[in-house]
Amino acid sequence: MRLFVAGLRKLVRRPATYVTFGLLVGLLALIYIAVGATARQAATSPNGGRQALLLVTFPGAYTLLLSFILGLGGLFAMIYGAAIAGSEWTWGTLKAAVARGESRSRYQLVSFASIGLMVGIGLLVAFAIGIVVAIIAAGLAQVATTGLGDAATVGTLPELLARGWVALGEACALGFAIATLARSQLAGIGVGIAVYFGEQFAAIFLPDIVKYLPFNAANAVVATSGSFSGNGGGGQALARLDPNTALVVVLAWLIGALVVTALYTERAEISG
Repeated sequence: MRLFVAGLRKLVRRPATYVTFGLLVGLLALIYIAVGATARQAATSPNGGRQALLLVTFPGAYTLLLSFILGLGGLFAMIYGAAIAGSEWTWGTLKAAVARGESRSRYQLVSFASIGLMVGIGLLVAFAIGIVVAIIAAGLAQVATTGLGDAATVGTLPELLARGWVALGEACALGFAIATLARSQLAGIGVGIAVYFGEQFAAIFLPDIVKYLPFNAANAVVATSGSFSGNGGGGQALARLDPNTALVVVLAWLIGALVVTALYTERAEISG
């Protein structure tokens, strides 16, 4: 518990925490405001801004907002995990902890637990801000918000947010593991970004395989039949796992990343 609390205090003071969260919320707000300002005009075109309008039409907007946060936030969560894990090696804090007699794997796992809690808090705050921004965007698009208080949808939000937390935790764990293996913040972030965009590109050619990879699986944990897709209704949707299967796959990736992190840290040379 002492290590966990110390980790939280350290993260609260880290600029990476505020920069990562600020970028996520800033981009989210910009995109939603842009959608709200242009969706009504786009709706007059053949493919209309119908799908864009779905982003600001409640109650479906709740699930679409969370899906949007997972798609955009997965990259930021991975970068955040890599930045924190890499600093343990470059700043020598892991070596100092081991010198005090701390267990290597326990220190790393507890450090990740504190990061995971911060990611969960960030998800809740980003979702709350996103709802406010979606309401503003709906006003700009002249879309009624009568579904905002839909009891059936609101009742599913705790489970959806918990699923979203696991999905972001998986992305964070991957960044954490990559940076640990690389022993570097920059290398961890760079490789993590390459993996993220490489997976998106591979989805074009290997959809039946890529759907089991970490980021695609994470994006599917809250998917519904009304989820927003970027094909505009004019193309074939990419293959996706059903939400429950995706959750199992995400948990497997998360646990696997933490096991790799713990095993590597136990065997790594950190003296000197």
